[in-house]
Amino acid sequence: MKYGSGSAAVDHYVNSEYDSVYGMSSQFAAIIAAHVMNRQTKLGISGHIAEIGTFEGRFFIAMALAMQPGERAVGIDTFEWPSPKVRDKLHSHIERLGVRPHDVTILTANSADLAARDITDAVGGQAGGQVRFFHVDGDHTPKALTHDLDLAYAVMHPKGVICLDDMLHPGFPLLTVAVYEWLKAHPDMRVFCVIDREDIVAAPKFMLCRHDAHELYEKDLLDSFPEWHFEAASQWEQWVAIVLTPHPRFAIVE
Repeated sequence: MKYGSGSAAVDHYVNSEYDSVYGMSSQFAAIIAAHVMNRQTKLGISGHIAEIGTFEGRFFIAMALAMQPGERAVGIDTFEWPSPKVRDKLHSHIERLGVRPHDVTILTANSADLAARDITDAVGGQAGGQVRFFHVDGDHTPKALTHDLDLAYAVMHPKGVICLDDMLHPGFPLLTVAVYEWLKAHPDMRVFCVIDREDIVAAPKFMLCRHDAHELYEKDLLDSFPEWHFEAASQWEQWVAIVLTPHPRFAIVE
């Protein structure tokens, strides 16, 4: 299946080069994320992108290719696994796949040791230091995720998006509990979209924004990708979130 985000650079990368970068992020999720970034650009929402858990850069490169002039991409990772050479691979992929190196800042660090000032320093104070799209794929423990959410929240644009990886993953069931508890402590925030990986039974991503910004994204996603809309919405007590998947169906139990 060929995917389209509205960005020629992203679409070429995702459809032709994505598998050349080792990682587990899906093509489908990258396309939806890039589409949301394009939507932000059309709405005049400017800012930077950031990612915790960059690894070799598979998802990071897609986000960086969707940036606008003057914006910066910040990648954060310890770059220890499987060896320190992973950082060299990241830089190699960035140069090979059309991302301008001078628009990128790579922080070799554990996100648990970072504060908001470290992110704003990394973008050089440009665009007020605000991040319009923050992808979180770090240490998969509730404590670490809560810290990463706090970090992303502290630097996010008022109409920005936080994207969380490996939600509902069978290997990390308490991550969803951590998100629920964090949302209770931040009543101005909500989940507005659940992005499936490649199939409705796989571990998806959650997209979060402030309550007063969700209408900027939801209808546009439904209008742009009606064939990927799973009609059974995601229930979050006081609100519902849309679900997008390349195979919208109910699981068949035999």
